[in-house]
Amino acid sequence: MFSTHLWLKISLVICLTLNFSQSLAQEIYDETYYQNHQIQQLTIPDKSLNFLVLGDWGRNGHYQQRPVAKWMDVAMMQLDGEFIVTTGDNFYSNGVASVDDPYWQSSYETIYNGPHLFEDWYVTLGNHDYRGNWQAQIDYSNISRRWNMPNQYYAKTFAIDDKSSVLMIFLDTNPLNPDYKNEAKYAETQKQDGAKQLAWLEHKLATTKASWTIVIGHHPLYSSGKRYGTTDGIRGVLEPILEKYKVDAYYAGHEHDLQHNQPQGTTVAHYVSGAGSEVRPVAQREFTRFAKSEAGFAAVSVTKNALLTQFINASGQVIYQHQIARNKK
Repeated sequence: MFSTHLWLKISLVICLTLNFSQSLAQEIYDETYYQNHQIQQLTIPDKSLNFLVLGDWGRNGHYQQRPVAKWMDVAMMQLDGEFIVTTGDNFYSNGVASVDDPYWQSSYETIYNGPHLFEDWYVTLGNHDYRGNWQAQIDYSNISRRWNMPNQYYAKTFAIDDKSSVLMIFLDTNPLNPDYKNEAKYAETQKQDGAKQLAWLEHKLATTKASWTIVIGHHPLYSSGKRYGTTDGIRGVLEPILEKYKVDAYYAGHEHDLQHNQPQGTTVAHYVSGAGSEVRPVAQREFTRFAKSEAGFAAVSVTKNALLTQFINASGQVIYQHQIARNKK
């Protein structure tokens, strides 16, 4: 004969099982799911190349990582998105140990599991990734079909239509950041030849025939957040090159928020998409166009004549839109 205590345990297990089953039922991705999950204010340009930009995200599903992933899937569906870009700090706090690290499952594969997130991911490295085995993130490209990082830095050109295209350059800003030269915990970043990467960057920008040029890196050159006033080092390295070649947009992470910064007299539009999980406070600065301490990501749409950036929060709301016209070169 079962005791009352045992019956209570059995009842609790049954309730938990039912609740788990119900939650699984709610995650069935079908027509009804997407009819009930729409980003109402999302602008979808005609004949555009569409992709998402996500930064500072890998936290085992903690903070707002899961709801951000949910709305990324919806955004990719609505936009018919082609790929996803990361701005680094893919795994907190100390990167991954190897390609077999359980973190790949608990913080990536089982979090970004919506059907529209199984497109190509183009990945950049952040400072926290260098605290672990950064080479494993390159090597994971040979294991995962969607994870793409052929090197610490690389470039790829995407066609918009028959006559226009966008060059996307994925930098490794860690060895380029003078702030890390004397930091023991980031000693690994200094083993790369930064001068070689900069020469490669200049060559790519000088020789491209693409209609648009977009650069992705981890460290922002301007910040309206925690690191306001402390980005002079990396800005001094990169801004002269980006301005010289009239790069259209620079997307960064590192700051755990969403920002658009545009200092007077500059050509490059500076965006921060580093709100993939945890967020930090921001403030209005002299160069701030927009800054919000909300979890979320950026949706980018590029057409022959315009580049549109939309920030989407963890509740599936468009909280900012900014469009720039094609830079006549």
